[in-house]
Amino acid sequence: MYWFKTLTRFTTASKQRATTKFTPTLFSLQHIHHFTTTRDAAAPPDSGLGPTKKTDKPRVVVLGSGWAGCSLMKGIDTSLYDIVCVSPRNHMVFTPLLASTCVGTLEFRSVAEPIGRIQPAISHEPGSFFFLADCKDVDAKNHEVHCQTITDGLQSLKPWDFKISYDKLVIASGAEASTFGINGVKEHAIFLREVYHAQEIRRKLLLNLMLSDVPGVSDEEKRRLLHCVVVGGGPTGVEFSGELSDFIMKDVRQRYSHVKDYIHVTLIEANDILSSFDDRLRVYATNQLTKSGVRLVRGTVKDVQPKKIVLSDGTDVPYGLLVWSTGVGPSSFIRNMDLPKAPGGRIGIDEWLRVPSAPDIFAIGDCSGYLESTGKSTLPALAQVAEREGKYLAGLLNKIGKAGGGHANSGADMELGDPFVYRHLGSMATVGNFKALVDLRQSKEAKGVSITGFASWLMWRSAYLTRVVSWRNRFYVTVNWLTTFVFGRDISRI
Repeated sequence: MYWFKTLTRFTTASKQRATTKFTPTLFSLQHIHHFTTTRDAAAPPDSGLGPTKKTDKPRVVVLGSGWAGCSLMKGIDTSLYDIVCVSPRNHMVFTPLLASTCVGTLEFRSVAEPIGRIQPAISHEPGSFFFLADCKDVDAKNHEVHCQTITDGLQSLKPWDFKISYDKLVIASGAEASTFGINGVKEHAIFLREVYHAQEIRRKLLLNLMLSDVPGVSDEEKRRLLHCVVVGGGPTGVEFSGELSDFIMKDVRQRYSHVKDYIHVTLIEANDILSSFDDRLRVYATNQLTKSGVRLVRGTVKDVQPKKIVLSDGTDVPYGLLVWSTGVGPSSFIRNMDLPKAPGGRIGIDEWLRVPSAPDIFAIGDCSGYLESTGKSTLPALAQVAEREGKYLAGLLNKIGKAGGGHANSGADMELGDPFVYRHLGSMATVGNFKALVDLRQSKEAKGVSITGFASWLMWRSAYLTRVVSWRNRFYVTVNWLTTFVFGRDISRI
């Protein structure tokens, strides 16, 4: 039986862990004492994972649990390496479907894939771990990363620091939302990159709907509360606007009929929406969003205040919900690292995704970019780029491990084979009302197939359903879609 196999495997793994020579922070008796005595006590100076021995499997440390990091961990041969993942979240977010969770089309668990399911070795192998922590610094000279635990602000538990020695380090910590230094964005806007962002958007949206129905609220205040403003006309902003317009047309008008005429959506973009798509597709998307009631405004945001935003031309735009989706840039962690940088501030890498000046360090995903010396331009911050970089690097590390170069400071002179080459597979975006865009060109200038309408919407759903990592989540997504189609979206504020 499944539960018996799991119990047996857990017991065996526990015995193996007990005989392994390391001092993991979360499992030592010293830290049980730390938890039960005082929260101000410092972690023991030897806490963490020390260097591996030549008789041990080499250790790959992965910073991040996004598309790049999870694709890498999924492809690593665990008979060759131990894997240690350090991330502030214990799951991967399937970002293409995240907008659907904001309005109840999908439930949040449908887009979250636990790390232990992506790479089972982390759950049961004696030398593989997941640590809920932030990486604070990388010591390339001593092959160490310095980390600090995540405690979610619990008053009874103070974060502590620990170190992890690595044989190979993969930096896949992603990027952060770009605010362009605009005042008030971080304080008043909600980004759409994590599950908790979607949860916050959903709670805020439903709260505003319910408050606007309470006696004593003026018409002007109702219009403000029910004005949803989306800044950024890329795929995320457009898809969220389409999902929101569907929610308004199909659910709000039935269940909040008293305020149905007050709620509306505005999409603000400095240039054309979906700038990476074909011109014909952009025009189609504009027309569909306009038909769905989305107001498109061309302009740039100058200031964000608690109840309104100010555009560069001086126009005030009151809002009840503000979603910020204007692209990404390097995080403060990446900017402060003492590693070579590519144009734009990302970590500089060569054609094999290595950081040339730091032995045994690789960087993939949104945090990395080609050095100018390679003659290649930085790849876009897309899920398919990150996923394929992770897959390539997993194969490269497996090749190095099989050749005996897995340990630190070994394998520097090995022949690595073909460098990484990215070929764009196309772009897709839904615009609501069972309509979508599919652009199968390899670049903006290239010729290729582009499709719109209901057929492309079916392609969009089918493609993303097959890309969901596990069969478990594919089942969740399918059931959620069917439930929404038959019964409508869930509007419970939980």
